[in-house]
Amino acid sequence: MKLAIIGLSNSGKTTVFNALTGQNIETTLYATVAGEPHYGVVKVPDQRLEKLSEIYKPKKTTYATVEYVDYIGLTKGDVAQNGKVFDLIKDADAVVHVVRAFADEVVTHPLNSVDPLRDIETVELEFIFGDLEFVEKRLERIEEAAKKGKKPSESEKKLMLKCKGALEKEIPLRNVEFDEEEQKAMKPLQFASTKPEIIVLNVGEDDLAAGKAKELLASVDQYVSKKGLAVTTRAVSLCGKIEMEIAQLSADEAKAFLDDLGIEEPALYKLIKESYTLLGLISFLTAGEDEVRAWTITKGLIAQKAAGKIHSDIERGFIRAELVSYADFMADGGMSAARDKGHLRLEGKTYEVKDGDIINFRFNV
Repeated sequence: MKLAIIGLSNSGKTTVFNALTGQNIETTLYATVAGEPHYGVVKVPDQRLEKLSEIYKPKKTTYATVEYVDYIGLTKGDVAQNGKVFDLIKDADAVVHVVRAFADEVVTHPLNSVDPLRDIETVELEFIFGDLEFVEKRLERIEEAAKKGKKPSESEKKLMLKCKGALEKEIPLRNVEFDEEEQKAMKPLQFASTKPEIIVLNVGEDDLAAGKAKELLASVDQYVSKKGLAVTTRAVSLCGKIEMEIAQLSADEAKAFLDDLGIEEPALYKLIKESYTLLGLISFLTAGEDEVRAWTITKGLIAQKAAGKIHSDIERGFIRAELVSYADFMADGGMSAARDKGHLRLEGKTYEVKDGDIINFRFNV
């Protein structure tokens, strides 16, 4: 899974990136319009893997991972500048939109005041305007080709007009219903506003203590619902400054720090959970003496396709999936007891894999 961190300048994007990845990229008090993107890969926290590793004592334990990318901030009305950001996020699975909700006179706001809802709408519109410009240019090329006697693709023209109609109404394309053929045609075009979005309210430390963060989050949830974006957009709140400090601590120190602040879990955990829910992702597990591993798949994937995540040969030669749920495995006290109690079972290629299934695939090639 790849998540692109975006937002207006001085919203705390890089601070949040550091908090998520444990890196220490320099943050500035001024808006930057140039520079190289930052990349970071983090393990997806999963206590199930830890428990299974304690039992199997494997040679290695492999967690699912998330890749984050952080780049320059978006600028209101600057199509050329924002295009650089849009180009970078084209292959991302979703965007993490960091919204400034903290007050700091030293750190200037590009729009001169702190207003989270305005900033959310501003960035949304920049995505929409960027896609609209692309669609209009595409339609112009279709018309020019037609004037030269080249027969245009009616399906493409129809699709572009459909996108144009939605974008002109300021509706992001992630909230437009497209059939399977349309989705296939749109995939290589990589529209920016098709990306599912996680809004991260970057609040101040005082806001956490005063409960203001919950009020702000409620107002954002209300805004998202009113705009009809609830299915494709989720929101969380955190204090990037504190989370970055936590990311630099040892596990024991971090827990003590979190307890003192009354924070249940680090932002890393919270954001990844929201990302999995938003994108409809789950994890199945494989366990043995060689390796204990989590595999990320789309919810609803059938067993044979899930097998292909491990290796194409296993998918091609799929025979059966021998599996038990993690909950049953732990309750029964291991694989042998799970077999005795009938919880370890065989499933065919069309079985819908569930989150936490521990699977051994039988195959022959």
